[in-house]
Amino acid sequence: MAEDADEVHLLQRVAGGNEEALLALYRRYAPRVHGLARRILRDGHEAKDVVQETFLRIWNKAERFDPTLGRPGTWILTIAHRLALKRLKALSAWALLEEDGGVEGVGTEAHLEKLWVNGALGALEAEERRLLELAYFQGYSHSELALLLGWPLGTVKSRLRRALAKLEAKLR
Repeated sequence: MAEDADEVHLLQRVAGGNEEALLALYRRYAPRVHGLARRILRDGHEAKDVVQETFLRIWNKAERFDPTLGRPGTWILTIAHRLALKRLKALSAWALLEEDGGVEGVGTEAHLEKLWVNGALGALEAEERRLLELAYFQGYSHSELALLLGWPLGTVKSRLRRALAKLEAKLR
């Protein structure tokens, strides 16, 4: 794909210290990175921080990109995804510390429901579980999943539908 070749070239230029190449990648990917981070974090300010961290990471690690292992867009969104999850985990830890009640009590209805759902998810195949977690717990859209996983959009939708049907059957 011509766009991929252009982006690979941009990443090679970034690895060589070319700020204009980084700016070109920023213009292409910042809106997608922001959207992904916003869906995960549910906070626009935190999402902006993830965008900044993502492009700083690209600036510092562009030489590590290997076009034989994946597409540039997938690499960039994977960096953003990991940073957003790391930030979400840190924010969640702070939220738990600030709550008066502390950690949710064992044996409560909410705790038992989480165990039930986690058990049903655990009974799925690893790929199905990962797909559901990416889509429903981490906020990826179908088109973002297609880009991230390198699958056609129709494949993502059909596999998600199948995984949801299996999860529903396990929860009955």
